[in-house]
Amino acid sequence: MTDKPTNEEFLQQADPMRRELLAHCYRMMGSVHDAEDLVQETYLRAWRAYDGFEGRSSLRTWLYRIATSACLTALDSRSRRPLPTGLGAPSTEPSAPLVQDNEVPWLEPVPDVLAGAESTDPAAIVTSRESIRLALIAALQHLPPRQRAVLVLRDVLRWKAAEVAEALETSTAAVNSILQRARAQLNEVRPSLDDPVEPLSPEQRAQLDRYVAAFENYDIDGVVKLFTEDAVWEMPPFVGWYQGPGAIMELIRTRCPAQGPGDLKLVPTAANGQPAFAMYLREDGVYRRFSIMVLTFAGDRLSHVGSFFEESLFEVFGLPEVLETSATK
Repeated sequence: MTDKPTNEEFLQQADPMRRELLAHCYRMMGSVHDAEDLVQETYLRAWRAYDGFEGRSSLRTWLYRIATSACLTALDSRSRRPLPTGLGAPSTEPSAPLVQDNEVPWLEPVPDVLAGAESTDPAAIVTSRESIRLALIAALQHLPPRQRAVLVLRDVLRWKAAEVAEALETSTAAVNSILQRARAQLNEVRPSLDDPVEPLSPEQRAQLDRYVAAFENYDIDGVVKLFTEDAVWEMPPFVGWYQGPGAIMELIRTRCPAQGPGDLKLVPTAANGQPAFAMYLREDGVYRRFSIMVLTFAGDRLSHVGSFFEESLFEVFGLPEVLETSATK
């Protein structure tokens, strides 16, 4: 029997897969915080079990099996992570009071840089933008954990049914049956796994510039002109969601704490393979972290904005709590 590899030797082989494993755990969990914890758990389990790794599968496949098992164990004691639109309530009147619910384990965005979505390697299918889109992650949350695992392993990672069956300790027939049910439920949601994600067009990039300028100039009319007629705005941990430019306009006008031009600053970032911004609010002459906004286009207009008010996400995205650039009123 060979000696157990040193920590350095094991990490040299396994560490390059860390981002794709994080993307996998994120698809399963809907939380970047949970995904980071479970990647750590995966590496710890793998380190402890490496003596028994006989090379019958690739190291990558072996690590994915461990990660999937860790996710399924974690999901035994955790609820699904919805967006407000996934709670089943109708759209909210913008004049209604904001209702915050910190007991709901809300869906979280994931930075592209952590999930590898900025990769240009066509072979890196497991970190592709198609498979971490916000709408798709929200849809996966509606699947029971084992359906979620089977669908991700088969349709994202392109594993064979027999490989999935071995990983989940079940039969190939059971895997095929589970996959059929999962696909049927997911087919009711758009976008699907089969929809391509195209690079932003020049007009879409121009629209993003207009979006930033409108917010920073507190031009609410200018903001809502960029939305589709059925656009949706939602902002966990607030349970309401708002549909249509008129409702979004009234929401921003009456609920946003900004009072005029210069009160908001938007810093570009990228999340879930989509354009995103970190929004900062000026308080006492200092721009402090406020929310992270993930934007979805339909053609050349915005069809969805998810504005996330979880402050710990700024650290995950590598963003400062306070902007160095400040202004006074």
